[in-house]
Amino acid sequence: MDFTPVIAQLWGTLSWLVPFALLVILLRSPWAKGHFGEWLVRLAAHWRLDKQAYHRLHNITLDTPDGTTQIDHIFVSAYGIFVLETKNMKGWIFGGEHQPQWTQKIYQRTFKFQNPLRQNYKHLKALEATLEVGPEHLHSVITFVGASTFKTPMPANVTQGGGFFRYIKSFRQPVFSEVEVDAMLQRLQTGRRAPTLATHREHVQNLKRRSDPGAERQCPKCGNALVIRAVKSGANAGEQFWGCTAFPKCRITQRM
Repeated sequence: MDFTPVIAQLWGTLSWLVPFALLVILLRSPWAKGHFGEWLVRLAAHWRLDKQAYHRLHNITLDTPDGTTQIDHIFVSAYGIFVLETKNMKGWIFGGEHQPQWTQKIYQRTFKFQNPLRQNYKHLKALEATLEVGPEHLHSVITFVGASTFKTPMPANVTQGGGFFRYIKSFRQPVFSEVEVDAMLQRLQTGRRAPTLATHREHVQNLKRRSDPGAERQCPKCGNALVIRAVKSGANAGEQFWGCTAFPKCRITQRM
């Protein structure tokens, strides 16, 4: 019996089924979801924020004393600098401004993720150093895209969908001149890392190194070494944390 037609038909089916399956897996990956969420924010900003008033930069990688930091979106304007972190998530979201971790609940499954406000704080400090501007002119903004619902009260700067542009446009008092805005844009363009695959790989390695409890750490503010210390008194006595060796001149700490 000649199986050639059957094999040819099977091969023809697999020739499109396998690439389709791989594409589905790729699109459901955190990497793809993250990039799709950032693309949605770019699109919303294009339509809802005046490009003459709000100068936008995307996927910015800056050098820091302890490696690099990657920022999803920066909007530079006369009304301040807005640093936007995008979260493409679904389900119920629970969190508080000062909680180190927030919770995502999808049906019976529960996941923990870093408080995005804390995540964005490092971005703010990197911009503060790069642009040499006061922290009062840097504004952290978080936007959740996707089918997510907040189940706890959120600060005004934690938004959903296109809510980020309403928050940004709520600042109406000019704090920078046109010349200062142009100078900051130029400094960011010259100070950022080239948006290449090599830059992304190095940033990922820096993240892995910082998350390794056995690796040496540097203070993100002054560049001195961080060492493990313990809380001496109070309700958290005995709890360990990373502290800067330049203390008390530098009071930067990081959780274990």
